[in-house]
Amino acid sequence: MIFGLFGWLIIDLKKWVLLNLKDVLFFSRVHAISAFIVLSNCKYGSKGRQFHIRIGISNSTLSSYGISLENDCSGHSKSKTIAKLLETSAVPTSFSSNRLRSCDVYIGYHGQKPSLLRFINWLRAELEIQGLSCFVTDRARCRNSHKHIIANMAMDGCTFGGVILTRKSFRNAFTIEEIQFFSSKKKFVPIYFDLGPDDCLVRDIIEKRGELWEKHGGELWLLYGGLDTEWKDALSALSGVDEWKLVANDGKWRDCILRAVTLLASRLGRRNIVDRLTKWREKAEKEEFPFPRNENFIGRNKELSELEFMLFGDVSGDAEQDYFELKAKPRQKSLTIGSGRSNSVDDTQRDQERERSKRKGKQPVEWRESEKEIEIQSTEFFKPRKRTPNVKNIGKHRRRRLMKVVCGKGIACVSGESGIGKTELILEFAYRFYQRYKMVLWIGGENRYFRQNYLNLWPFLEVDVGVENYREKSQTNSFEDQEEAALARVRKELMRNIPFLVVIDNLESEKDWWDGKLVMDLLPRFGGETHVIISTRVSRVMNLEPLRLSYLSGVEAMSLMQGSAKDLSIAEIDVLRVIEEKLGRLTLGLAIVGAILSELPITPSRLLDTINRMPSRDMTWSGRENKLLRRKTSLLQLFEVCVSIFDHADNGSRSLATRMVLASGWFAPAQIPVPILALAARKIPEKQPHQRLWKKILCSLTCIFTSSYARRSQAEASYLLLRFNIARSCTKEGYIQFNELIRLYARKRGIAGVAQAMVEAIISRGSINHHSDHIWAACFLLLGFGRDSKAVKVKVSQLLFLVKAVILPLAMRTFNNFSRCSTALELLRLCTDELETADQAFLTPVENWFDRSLCWKQIQTQAQLTPCLWQDLALARATVLETRAKLMIGGGKFDIGDDLIRKAIFIRTSICGDNHPETISAQETLNKITKLLAGDVQTQF
Repeated sequence: MIFGLFGWLIIDLKKWVLLNLKDVLFFSRVHAISAFIVLSNCKYGSKGRQFHIRIGISNSTLSSYGISLENDCSGHSKSKTIAKLLETSAVPTSFSSNRLRSCDVYIGYHGQKPSLLRFINWLRAELEIQGLSCFVTDRARCRNSHKHIIANMAMDGCTFGGVILTRKSFRNAFTIEEIQFFSSKKKFVPIYFDLGPDDCLVRDIIEKRGELWEKHGGELWLLYGGLDTEWKDALSALSGVDEWKLVANDGKWRDCILRAVTLLASRLGRRNIVDRLTKWREKAEKEEFPFPRNENFIGRNKELSELEFMLFGDVSGDAEQDYFELKAKPRQKSLTIGSGRSNSVDDTQRDQERERSKRKGKQPVEWRESEKEIEIQSTEFFKPRKRTPNVKNIGKHRRRRLMKVVCGKGIACVSGESGIGKTELILEFAYRFYQRYKMVLWIGGENRYFRQNYLNLWPFLEVDVGVENYREKSQTNSFEDQEEAALARVRKELMRNIPFLVVIDNLESEKDWWDGKLVMDLLPRFGGETHVIISTRVSRVMNLEPLRLSYLSGVEAMSLMQGSAKDLSIAEIDVLRVIEEKLGRLTLGLAIVGAILSELPITPSRLLDTINRMPSRDMTWSGRENKLLRRKTSLLQLFEVCVSIFDHADNGSRSLATRMVLASGWFAPAQIPVPILALAARKIPEKQPHQRLWKKILCSLTCIFTSSYARRSQAEASYLLLRFNIARSCTKEGYIQFNELIRLYARKRGIAGVAQAMVEAIISRGSINHHSDHIWAACFLLLGFGRDSKAVKVKVSQLLFLVKAVILPLAMRTFNNFSRCSTALELLRLCTDELETADQAFLTPVENWFDRSLCWKQIQTQAQLTPCLWQDLALARATVLETRAKLMIGGGKFDIGDDLIRKAIFIRTSICGDNHPETISAQETLNKITKLLAGDVQTQF
C-alpha cells in the first residue's frame, strides 16, 4: 500500500510539472531537453508534493558586471565562491525571467583554462561597463536542472548569442546545440579563442586535413557523443557566418573584445557606445606606451619568460619548454605584507584549504587578504644560470639555487642597478603582451612625482578624481579623507574584471615622499585581473623577492657593442671585452659604445685610449649619489667622450647638444619637450661671460632672423643625442628622455647657471596642463620643499609673474582636479614665505648713493625707491593668503582660514582701501568663515 501511494505521488507530480512547465518554458527543442532533465532530477519532500526550484544569480564581485551561471571548479577559489552564491541565492521566477528575456548578449563557452576564464571575465566586464547586459555560462558545468532552465531562458530571450569557440568546444554537446540554436534565429556571434575560422571546416575536421585537427579531429568527434549530422550542420552554420570575424587567436584579446563590443553596440543601436570606444582607442594608441619599441632588443628571453610566469602563473608559445620547473614544498613559508594577525575565521578557512590541497597531492598558490594582513604563499623554481658553490666540494660540484617568486598573482618586481636595462625589459614585455590587457598604464616611480603620476591615470580609467564632484554638501571632509577618496576611486577602477598592466618604473622607495604612506596602499589587490610590474634599484620591495636582472651574456654584450662594425679583428674584439669590464657591463654604457663605433670611423682600441685619457672631474657626492656614480668612473669618462664629440661637431665651442645634456639634469624625470629643453640650453651662460658690447648688440639683432635656424639646430641637436644613445626617443612627438645616470652626471658637472636657465625656460614656455612635472621641478628649485634648500633665486618682478601665472594656477589645479590638498597647500605656504622674505628685503634700509649725491637726502628703504613694485608684491601676498583661506574652508580648517583672511584684508585695506572690490570680496570670505566657525563651535557644544 505504501509503495502504491508513493508511485501515485510520482505520477501525479510528473503531471503537475508538465502542466506548469508550459507556462514557464517556451516550446522549442532546447526547452524540451530541459524539461526532461527536470523530470529526471526533481526532488521530493516527505510531506506531500514538493518541487524545489532554486534560481541562482551570482552577485559576487567577480560577476558584478553580468549574470554568471556555472558550478564550482576544483583548484579555483573564485569559482567556488560563485558556486556557493548560486546555491544559496533565491530569486522569484517572474523577476528572473523578465530580466533574462531582456538580456542583450548571451555568451556560452566550455572549458576551465585560466587564460579562457580571464578572457571571458574581461569580455563580460567590458560589455557591462559599456551598458550592455549579458549572461555568461558554461552549460556543461550546470549540474542541476534549475540552472539549465535559467540558461535556456537566457538563450531564448537574448538579442544576440555569442559562443566562444575553443579546441574543446566541438566535443561538447551544449556548444553544438548553442551554435545550431543561435544560427537558426539569425543572431549567432562566433568568437574564436585559440583557433581561427579556417580551422573549423567540416571537410578538414572529418577527413583530418587541417593542420590544427590532424591530431585532435577524430578524437573530438568520438568524444562528442552526438549525431554526425548535427555536428556537420553546426560547423556548416559556423562557416556561413561571414559578417562576424571575431578572432582572439595568437593572444589578440584586446582587438577582439573591443571589436565585439563595438559591433554589438552598433547592431543594438547604441551609437554613443561606439563613439566613446572610438575616442578611447584613439587616445590609447597615442599615449599608451611612453617609448617606441626597441627593434634592436637583444637577449633577455629567459627573463621575459620568468616575468610572464610570475604574472600569469603559466607561459605560452615557445616559452612552455623553458628552463625552469616548479616544485611544491611540504611546508611553505609565507611572505607577509603589513602587520597584525587575521581573525580565527580566516585561519580556519586557510587550514581547510590546505587540508583539501594535501588530499589532492598538491599545494596551490594561495592569496589571503584581510583588514590587517596580506599574505602570499609563494612557490619556487630553479634557475640554472645562477649557481652557488657547494660547501663540501668547492670548485667540483655546484648546487642549484632556489629563488622565491610569487607566481600567478599579477605582481612582479624587477630589480637591478641603474643602467642595467630594467626599463628596456619591461618595455619589451609590454609590447609582447599588450593584447592581453585593455591598456598599459605607465607610471614614473620617482618619489616626488609618483602620487601625481598615479592620479594622472584618471582619463584612461574614465573616473573623476576632482574635489568638487565628490564633496558631500552635508558635511565637510578633512583633507586626508578627500585625498584618500580620490586614490580609492582610481584603485577601485583597477580592481574591476577589466585587466590593465600597471608599470611602475624606477620606484625609489616603498613610502610616499609627501606623507610617508606605503606605496602598496595605492596598488590594486594582487590576484585580480590587473597586473603590476615594478622596476627598482631597491633590493626588496614589499617583502617580495624580485627578479634580479643580471648582466647580458658575453655574446649579447659583444653584439650590442659592435653595432654596425661587424668586421673586427680578434685583437679589437679583445679590446671590446676590456671596455665591457671597465664600464661595469652596464647595458647603457654598452649601447653608447656601439653607437660611437657605428657613427664614427673609430676603432675599439682608439676609443679605449680616448676613454682613458679623459680627465675625471671633481664632483661632490651625497650618500645616494655615491652609490650610483662613485664607482662608475669609466662610465663618467664615456659621457665626457660623448660631450667632446658634440663640442667638436660645433667647431670646439660648447654645442647645443652638450648644453641640452647639462640642462636635462634639472628637469623632472619625465619626458622633456625639445623646444623647452633647447631654450634652457641657450640660456646657460657661455664660457666667456665678458663679451664686448658690440657683440651683444649684433647677437640681439641677428636673433630675430635666426628663428628657423634655431628650430633646425634644436632638431639636429636632439637627433644627435638620439643617435649616440644619450637620450631616448618618446612616442609623443617632440619629446625625449634621459637616463637617471646621465641626469645625475649633468647635475654634478658643476656648470653655474644651469638650474637658473631651466627655471626661466619652463616659466616662460611651460604649460601647466602639459608640463606639470617640470613646473613642479622648477618650484622645488625655487621654494625648497622638505629638507632641500633653495637652488635658484629670481628677481622680484619674476617672482610676481611666477606667483600669478604659475604657482596659483598650479595649486588650484592640484587641489581641485586631483584632490592633492596637502600638496597644494604646502606649495602656497612656501610661496607665502618667499613673498614675505622679499617684502622684508624691501623694508630693509638701503643706501642709494646716486640719489644722495644729488639731493643730499637719504632714502630709507627699497619700498620707497620702487613703491609700485612693493605694492604689487604686497597685493600678491594678499591674493595667496586669500586663496589659502578659501581652500581651508573645504577641509574644515576654519580657524586657520580666519587668521589667513584677516591678514589679507589688512593688506588690501592698507593699500587699496575699504571700498575696493578685492577688499570687499575678502570681507565676504571672512563673513562666511565666521559663520562656519560659529556653527562648528555650536555643534561641538
